Amino acid sequence: MLKKIPADRLRPGMYVHELCGDWMSHPFWLSSFALKRDSDVRRILDAGIREVYIDTARGLDDAEGRRAEDVKQDVQKEMEAAIRSAEEPVIQVSVGEEIRRARQVHAQANKVVRDMMHDVRLGKAVSLENVEPVVEAVTDSILRNSNALLGLIGIKNKDDYTFQHSVSVCTLMITFGRSLGLDGEVLRQAGIGGLLHDIGKMKVPDAVLNKPGRLTDEEFVLIKQHPGDGHEILLGTGGVGDIPLDITRHHHERLDGGGYPDRLQGEQISDMARMAAIVDVYDAITAERCYHRGMPATEALRKMWEWSKDHFDQKLLSAFMRCVGIYPVGSLVRLESGRLGVVIAQSPVDSMKPTIRTFFNTRSNAYVPTEVVDMASPRCGDRIVSDESPGRWKVDHLRFLDVETA
Repeated sequence: MLKKIPADRLRPGMYVHELCGDWMSHPFWLSSFALKRDSDVRRILDAGIREVYIDTARGLDDAEGRRAEDVKQDVQKEMEAAIRSAEEPVIQVSVGEEIRRARQVHAQANKVVRDMMHDVRLGKAVSLENVEPVVEAVTDSILRNSNALLGLIGIKNKDDYTFQHSVSVCTLMITFGRSLGLDGEVLRQAGIGGLLHDIGKMKVPDAVLNKPGRLTDEEFVLIKQHPGDGHEILLGTGGVGDIPLDITRHHHERLDGGGYPDRLQGEQISDMARMAAIVDVYDAITAERCYHRGMPATEALRKMWEWSKDHFDQKLLSAFMRCVGIYPVGSLVRLESGRLGVVIAQSPVDSMKPTIRTFFNTRSNAYVPTEVVDMASPRCGDRIVSDESPGRWKVDHLRFLDVETA
C-alpha cells in the first residue's frame, strides 16, 4: 500500500516510493529507493522535501500515513473546484484551421532555439533579432487558437529536449499570460522570457545535464547555477527587458524559500516568475527524459496541485489549470466505452468535459474510424474514465490532432 507521510516521520527501513515535489528542486532525480541509514533520511530533509509517499509492501509502515488513493481523490476535488473559478480563453478559429500553421511555427521555433543555444555553447551572444520573430509567430498562432500549438508541445525527443522545452515554455507562457488578460508588450516579453529561460544550461556540461541517474551533490550544484548563468548571459547580450531577465533568474524559486538561486520566498517572487515556475515544471514533468518517464498531463497537474501549498502560487496554478484544462489538448484519454481519444479542444461549458477525437478501441485492441465527441454535450452517452499513456497502447495519438490526417 502507498501512503503519504510528512518527511520528518521517515526512518531507516522505509521504502520511499515518491518524493513530493519536482525533481528540479532537489538532487533525487530517481525518487524510489530504500532508506538504509539515518543519513539517507537526513539528506531528504536537508533537500527541503516536506512530504513523501512510502510503499508499505517494500518497507516499514507508518500508522498515521494517508492512503494514496484518499489523497488523490481529495486533490482531484480541490482541483475541480479551483478550475471552475477561472475564466475561459477566447478562441478565434478551430484547431483544424490552425494546426498546419502551428506545425510550421513549432518547427521553425525549435530550429532557432537549437541554433541559438549552439552559439551560446561556443561563447557567442544571443541574437534578439532571431528570438523576437519566433515569439511573434508563436503569439499570432496562440491568438488564433492556442489549442493547436498546445497540442504540439508534447512532441519531444530526448536528444533535443532542452531546445524543445524552451519552445514549449514560451508557448505556455504566452497562452497562460493571455488567459490572465496580459497583452501587447508585456505578453511579448513573457514569451521572450520563456524562450530564453534555460539559456544558462549551455554552461552545464552535457554529461551532467543529460545524466541518466542520480546526481551527486556536486553535480546538482552545477545544475542550480544555470538560472544565474543565464541571467548573466542575457545581461551581457544587451537589450533584454526586465521580464525575461526576471524569468530567467527566478523560474526555480519556490514560495517556501526552498528554490534557487536566491532562495526568494512569498512576495519576494514576482507574478511573472511564479507563472514561469508553474509552466517550467509542468512541461518538464510531462516530458520523456533519459532519467524519468513523462507523466500524463492530467496526472502532472494533479501532482502540481498537491505540491502547490509549498511550491506554487495556488491562485495562478488554478488559472493555469483552467487555461490548459484538466485534460489538456493533446492528452490521451480512455472512455467508458473502451475507446481511446486525443483531446482536441477545451469546453467553454465544463473543463472536465473536453472535445476529443476517438481513434482506437481498447477492447478489440484495434484502430477504429475517427469520431469527434463533445463530452459536454447533453447527447453524449460516454464519459472519460482515465488519462492514459500512449506507450501502454502503442499508439501515436498526436497525429489525430490534425483533422486532415485523421
